[in-house]
Amino acid sequence: MKKVVVEDVVAVREGGESTGSNAIWAVAMIIIVAILAGAVYYSGILKRRPGGGTDKIDVDVSVPAR
Repeated sequence: MKKVVVEDVVAVREGGESTGSNAIWAVAMIIIVAILAGAVYYSGILKRRPGGGTDKIDVDVSVPAR
């Protein structure tokens, strides 16, 4: 009986370099950036005035005449 050995070179990509993996990382980065932008926006960091102290509000409360 004769043995035949067939060899074939198969190119295998390293893990983490496929299109699906890149798409998942892109979506993850968009979500992370959105969370950070939301945190900055809702914390009020962008709304504060530099050197601004407390705001004084004059409120006049009166009872209507009967």
